[in-house]
Amino acid sequence: MPFCEVSAMAQKREFVMFALNEGANVRELCRRFGISPTTGYKWIERYQAEGLAGLTERSRRPHSSPQRTAWQVEAKVLEVRDKSNNVWGGRKIKGALEKDSELEIPAASTITAILRRHERLTEAGAAQHPGPWQRFERETPNELWQMDFKGHFAIHSGRCHPLTTLDDHSRFNLVLSACGNEQGRTVRGELEIAFRHYGLPLAMLMDGGPPWSDPGGELYTVFSVWLLRLGIRVLHGRPRHPQTQGKEERFHRTLKAEVISGRSFGDLADCQRAFDQWRPRYNHERPHEALDMATPAERYRPSPRCFPEVLPAIEYGPGDKVRKVDSDGFISFRNRPWRIGKAFRGELVALRSTDQDGLFSVHYCSHRIATLDLRSTDREACGLVDNAKPCPQGPHPKQQQKQPVSS
Repeated sequence: MPFCEVSAMAQKREFVMFALNEGANVRELCRRFGISPTTGYKWIERYQAEGLAGLTERSRRPHSSPQRTAWQVEAKVLEVRDKSNNVWGGRKIKGALEKDSELEIPAASTITAILRRHERLTEAGAAQHPGPWQRFERETPNELWQMDFKGHFAIHSGRCHPLTTLDDHSRFNLVLSACGNEQGRTVRGELEIAFRHYGLPLAMLMDGGPPWSDPGGELYTVFSVWLLRLGIRVLHGRPRHPQTQGKEERFHRTLKAEVISGRSFGDLADCQRAFDQWRPRYNHERPHEALDMATPAERYRPSPRCFPEVLPAIEYGPGDKVRKVDSDGFISFRNRPWRIGKAFRGELVALRSTDQDGLFSVHYCSHRIATLDLRSTDREACGLVDNAKPCPQGPHPKQQQKQPVSS
């Protein structure tokens, strides 16, 4: 993947941090980042010897600053504050400055006093702590990604719909794209780029709105079926419970405060440039209080599950009863049509018997997607378990014209 001019330094930094993780496959990382192994090992060597300065074409940083004066420390504090769009407080600025070993870092309370002295922080603008809460996070990176659209906002040429994706364990931002719509095709294109770069997660969490869910009540969409085909479990938050995706909600607040608020954007490209400039700061420089003031990049590593450019054929077990979903979302089983959903049109599903007589589970690839209940005699309720439903008013019209497939 060629580096764009805006994010070349950020891409180099991500590469060396991932490559220095224990057990990292450097050659696989080189393939994902679109560089040769020679270039990759050169960056690692320079980074180990010189740190981030070794990744720049020409370093302008002094080799040492042994006699920093008070005004220089204050200037650095104000510089970090300015980069955050005047949002960061004393603790975050201290955490960011601690990564620069050349500075004698003052206490967080001192930094707060510096901000007040320069009229960068007022009591009226200070946010009140919401009180104690309990955080939940997955144990390892790529166990769960959260994805959502931030509320769209006006630009000169229309509206921008920011698409964001976070790793649940590390809060590492994987996708930050300025989109012109919220359609499944748009989301899929952005995710393919992320999957090629970072690998595949085990599961993804989304809310209940489109394009993740069907507004007509279908449990799956064409987009979610694509994720299932890749071996990614699809999860949805409860309706009217945004706290289920609390990390995404918090990230959107940060994005709005540090990038969007107080700025005017001409078009989507203008928005994307601002996102690309800010994203490395969020991932690599901005300390996160939920991570004990570590940065997301310090806790993230790419997934070992590579994105398949060509999907392998679906294979089921010898004891499975395989059916193909027709163009209306139906399969035929035991001389009856069962509605699986139009999102699965043309796909093969497998039916497996359970330990309960008359109850069959329906699987797509490695995922159980529905359950068929043959025991009920009420055609309105028969089989209404998960996503599978019998035709409520007799056989499906197309099924009347052909012999149903029996088991």
